Amino acid sequence: MEKTRDIRYFDHAATSWPKPAEVVEAVNRALTETGGNPGRGAHTFALAATRAVSDARIAVASLLGIAESRDVFFVPGCTEALNLVLKGTLAPGDRVVVSSVEHNAIVRPLTVLAAAGVEVVKVRGDAEGRIDPDDVETAVRQAPTRAVICQHASNVTGAIQPVGDLADIAHDNGAVMIVDGAQAAGHLALDLSALGADAYAVAGHKGLLGPQGIGVLYLAPGFEPTELVQGGGGADAHDPSQPKDRPERYEAGTGNTPGAIGLGAAASLLAHRGAEIRATERRLTRALHEGLLGIPGVTVLGPPPGEARVPIVSVTVTWMGPDELAATLDRRYGIMTRAGVHCSPWTHETVGTGAAGAVRFAPGHGTTDDDIAAALDAMGELAK
Repeated sequence: MEKTRDIRYFDHAATSWPKPAEVVEAVNRALTETGGNPGRGAHTFALAATRAVSDARIAVASLLGIAESRDVFFVPGCTEALNLVLKGTLAPGDRVVVSSVEHNAIVRPLTVLAAAGVEVVKVRGDAEGRIDPDDVETAVRQAPTRAVICQHASNVTGAIQPVGDLADIAHDNGAVMIVDGAQAAGHLALDLSALGADAYAVAGHKGLLGPQGIGVLYLAPGFEPTELVQGGGGADAHDPSQPKDRPERYEAGTGNTPGAIGLGAAASLLAHRGAEIRATERRLTRALHEGLLGIPGVTVLGPPPGEARVPIVSVTVTWMGPDELAATLDRRYGIMTRAGVHCSPWTHETVGTGAAGAVRFAPGHGTTDDDIAAALDAMGELAK
């Protein structure tokens, strides 16, 4: 008979759960009290929504080290943010240099752009999923390059990439730096004004602890990709052209007001407790990592213990396939993980796990020492 155990949630890299009470309360207030559309009227509800979204934008900008909140754009998610930047920046004949450990949020738009005539040059990461800046610099210098593209942290290996160094390389060679920050925001202390990225895309629902369906795009001052969507806004309604002012240019139509307000509440929470949460995540991730290495037949992907990684520990085992392992952990032990290639087949090809992929343990906000112990006990039992 199957064992029944408490739920142990290890899928924070997909979406954080449960959401902090402050976030839930903010979303509820947005739905029940704030009311109208921000920037779309002068009545009480519309003005309240406008103020609430503006406050959320300021909170997010402050958390991410963005000097001007007008450079923060609320979008449906990190994937749309990356599509906006890539498709709004690159044209046939352009050349880009990209890492071999990217998520499909980068790979698939680049595939479309490559079919239209954009040259895509892939720089291979090492067996632990890390990118060498020297390899990127060599590739960039081989021919005029429009953009360097790299994730900040891997959703498979947890490896943290040297995006500041890559931004310097890009700028020294006349290119722009585009960063997928889906797995970094919230888990790393960020100062985007100093990092050097021209574009940085963020998922609101992962390490930032916000709701699903909301993301953030940061565009450095002076970097103006063509907007992906044109439509209604709160200004210049008589002009058939899309406004060029920020943030209106990149926020056409009615946005996810409850999501933005919820994300603002999450940003305010992390401004006060982020350092504490990150320290706990690092401690628990290392305990999980080291414990898994002590179980026979387990291989842990990514950097070794003691080297920097975000709270992601992916494994392969000799005694069970990834899908069966994840299903058994869930069914028998109440341990929720993620199996497969994690929307990142390039990464699995790079680190040698192929089409089968791996099982990803992703602790996060709310994970406890008991959760780590339960995961290690379960893996130890299964190994026997």
